[in-house]
This record gives sequence, structure tokens and C-alpha cells, in this order.
Amino acid sequence: MSRSPTEPASPERALSTTSAPRWARLVATFFGAGRLRPGPGTWGSLGTALLWWLIASHIAPAARLPLILVLIVLAVAIGIPAATLEARGCGRKDPSHVVIDEVAGQLVTLIACPIVWRALVAGFILFRGFDILKPPPIRSLEKLPEGTGIVVDDLGAGVYGLIVLQLLLHFGIVR
Repeated sequence: MSRSPTEPASPERALSTTSAPRWARLVATFFGAGRLRPGPGTWGSLGTALLWWLIASHIAPAARLPLILVLIVLAVAIGIPAATLEARGCGRKDPSHVVIDEVAGQLVTLIACPIVWRALVAGFILFRGFDILKPPPIRSLEKLPEGTGIVVDDLGAGVYGLIVLQLLLHFGIVR
């Protein structure tokens, strides 16, 4: 069975054929991080952790908590409609190139994280682990409709990561 010349070679190649508006593609892919291979979710999370490190290391510690909370709200408020439009545009329920959900979840894990490399790396690893494993009840959150399901399950993984990271920091396991 051969494909037509206009048909994409794989669902991932469908990125260029999506009917989503440009703004939605940019937001949903976190400005292209979702197009990186392998593991677009890992690239989205890594980009978020690095960007947070760059921003947070240049602002007063007292400003970090309010700023990260604003960034989470923005990622969710803009990310849900962007993920919805991109998923509809490429015809897939939860396309792997949509990584705005990883951005929101990774930021949740990094709430109150000290801006030191060990803590940031631990937060990155914890979030990715919980995002991949999706322990209960996170997996059930994927069943929410469209962009809500895409984003909210990663917020759940972010909460798990936040709790474990704060415990590791509290008990001095990560410094």
C-alpha cells in the first residue's frame, strides 16, 4: 500500500500539514521544542527548566514564587486552547509534538525550588518520571476533553514532582 504524494510519511510529519492557527502551533509546541526528536516531551521539559533557571537567577528570590505562579497560569490558560486547536488540526487526540503541557507541569514541580543545579535536575527528573509513569489518578485525567486532558494530566505529574522534590529538599537528600 503506497501513500499519495500529498500524504505525510508519518503522523509526526503531519506537523506541517496541521490546520491549527500559527499562534496555536507555536504555543502548543513551545516555540518548536515539540518538534525535536527523540522525546519531544523531554525537550519541552528541559527547555522549561533551563528557561526558568535563566529567568529566576536574574530576579530577586521574593519575586520568584509570584512569577512562577503567573507563568503556570499563563501556560494553562493559553496552553489548553492551543493544545485543543493543534490536536484538532492534526487529527490526533494527544499529539506528541504538543509540549505546552510539559511546560506547565515542569513549572509546577519547580515551585519553591532553589535555583541550584542539583535541585533543578532533580525536579526535571521527577517531573519526567511522573509524566511518563502517570501514577493514579493522573492517568484518568487524560480522559478529560481535548486540550484540558492534554494539559491537566501533566499538572498532576507536576504536583507529584513538587511534593517529592520538596521532601527531598526538606530532608537534605537534594541540596
